[in-house]
Amino acid sequence: MLYRPARPVALGPTLAPLAQGSTDPTLRRGPEGWWLAIRTDAGTASLLLRETNEGITARAWGDGADAALDSVPALLGARDDEDGFDPSRHPLVRELHRRMPGLRLPATGRILAALLPSILGQKVTGIEAKRSWRELVTLAGEPAPGPAPLGLRVPPALAGWRGIPSWSWHRCGVTPQRADTIQRVLRVGDALERGATRSAAEAAGALRTVAGIGVWTAHETVQRTHGDPDRVSVGDLHLSRRVGAALLGDAALGRGVDDAAMLELLEPWRGHRQRVVRLIEAARIGYERRGPRFAIPAHRTR
Repeated sequence: MLYRPARPVALGPTLAPLAQGSTDPTLRRGPEGWWLAIRTDAGTASLLLRETNEGITARAWGDGADAALDSVPALLGARDDEDGFDPSRHPLVRELHRRMPGLRLPATGRILAALLPSILGQKVTGIEAKRSWRELVTLAGEPAPGPAPLGLRVPPALAGWRGIPSWSWHRCGVTPQRADTIQRVLRVGDALERGATRSAAEAAGALRTVAGIGVWTAHETVQRTHGDPDRVSVGDLHLSRRVGAALLGDAALGRGVDDAAMLELLEPWRGHRQRVVRLIEAARIGYERRGPRFAIPAHRTR
């Protein structure tokens, strides 16, 4: 399949929010292109995406291959509407938007595949959350079909997640509080999954009816499932600092940039606040060049 998007699409920055680090077993970049292991209603699928001069080539294998190919336009931002977005309101935002014309906001339409990694990310470091996701998918997932790279795995089905014994959650570094939240999610997983067909606001609201899911987790989820251009992951101290560093520059050093200050800085782009955040994150502004050698405290709320 050749997908010719109406606007440029750069696979790297567009798919980046879907990866749980460089060791994510469900998403890999290889010499052939970008590999994604997907679970659809029709079954599992391996999806291979590659940029060409003509557009994006997409190939898929497995029982869910047709469904995976059908998902490509939304996955690569076909529904991402920049109407009303004015990057000229800040010189850095204008420059980042100019430098990254192919950054799109992906919409996967798969709630659990986005929600469970978000729960794993509650109140722990990113390194710990990514390790838990990798080990759980390796434990309970399935090998990706077709000529997929060794180690590419499809996330478990709902029954597979439910079948993970309690001691395995512990061995994979998942604290009892997060494990309990996931069990509550799994009990209503089918109903939550239907949120993919509703608006982002409705889906986020449904997620927050589950005890243990707050604003941060709900917004992290719909950013990926719906390509929500506005909902920001409030409750993440590191994110507010990065936004402050980008939009205030050196002035951020003498000013505590918390959630309230971050939202104030992003207010000129209401309707597209998450789009601005993605531009900042894609540019790696506010990230340390080298990771710390010790465990850093997490600053994310639910």
